[in-house]
Amino acid sequence: MRIAVLGSGFIARFYAESLHAQRRKDYITMVYSRTAENAKRFADDYGLPYYKTSMSEAIAHDEVDVVLISLPNHLHEAAVMECVKAKKHVICTKPLGRNALEAKRMLDAVEKAGIFGGYLEDLCYTPKFLKSMESVKRGDIGRVLWAKSRETHPGPHSDWFWDKEKSGGGAIIDLGCHCVEISRNFIGKNIKPIEVMCWADTQVHPIDAEDHAIGLVKYANGAIGQFEVSWTFRGGMDLRDEVMGTEGTIWLNSFLRTGFEMFTTGKGSDGYVAEKAESTTGWLFPVGDESHELGYPNMFTDMFEAIEEKREPLESFYDGYVVNAILDAAFVSAESKRWEPVILEDWRGDESEDTQKKWESYDDNHYLIKKEVLPNGDITFILKHKSTGEVSRKVILAK
Repeated sequence: MRIAVLGSGFIARFYAESLHAQRRKDYITMVYSRTAENAKRFADDYGLPYYKTSMSEAIAHDEVDVVLISLPNHLHEAAVMECVKAKKHVICTKPLGRNALEAKRMLDAVEKAGIFGGYLEDLCYTPKFLKSMESVKRGDIGRVLWAKSRETHPGPHSDWFWDKEKSGGGAIIDLGCHCVEISRNFIGKNIKPIEVMCWADTQVHPIDAEDHAIGLVKYANGAIGQFEVSWTFRGGMDLRDEVMGTEGTIWLNSFLRTGFEMFTTGKGSDGYVAEKAESTTGWLFPVGDESHELGYPNMFTDMFEAIEEKREPLESFYDGYVVNAILDAAFVSAESKRWEPVILEDWRGDESEDTQKKWESYDDNHYLIKKEVLPNGDITFILKHKSTGEVSRKVILAK
């Protein structure tokens, strides 16, 4: 694939590092930036033959097959519409839109044009995440009851992130989009999100948007997705997920603790340690291959193979739309202090709300509440009578 990158900032460089690593066959031919100096510098750094300050010219160029949008949030829709006009496949960084209305317009336009639309939700492509999803799909942890995702750090790099109008919000739109989609995958994308309860506040920074939030997303099958996001966390970038099922549990620590730790007095150079790292002295937690740990190679492989195979990617524009709809409800809830419904004009998953509990039987007359082996070897069963509701304890003595 010959790729045009729209944008020349922090995330565009992360993408370029991944796309041009280790002699990959998919490569960038074009970069667009609103500033000629930035465009030329990016092109020089990555050996690109073309750079433009006209978005439409960059997209329409003959040596571009796919357009990669790595622009500020308020420019996503305009960029997608240019791709639609040029009939060029498009992959877009998160979040898809500043809200569900924007995301829906982009989704509809891409599908009407018959072009590919991929949602670059990198944290759903990390090696740990993909491995854990295999376990969930096999049923290793049973029915997923609760999925919690956390992303916290000291705040984003660019000025536009801190502008509520340009970004669409604060930590919720920036980080919550990751966490919501991670939980959706674990719970099941075919399960409809019903309502959201969210607390949010501006605790540290002099901005109009929230810099800290916690939310609960209730799904049609009774499962709960939880997100914890903050721009006020000190100590680097903390990416963690927990999944609880009827038969097991998964804990993921994707970034702050990766098995690579080092101490330095700071005598050496003040070099780069890891994304959002706040110090270059003392105990540090570098990341061996950030692009890989953050899922970029797996993400781009899926996107380009999906284009070639004419299939949906693991993360599509539709997924981006659903995420935006959930976050819209979170913003409303943060104001109302109540559970707020998720408004989905276009729902493509299961319609039934299967919240009926399925209790495990011990025998014909009792449900099994809990089985436990005691220190002396006795086995105890906590039971509930199916008719009377009486709770009892049965003990099988150790031999």
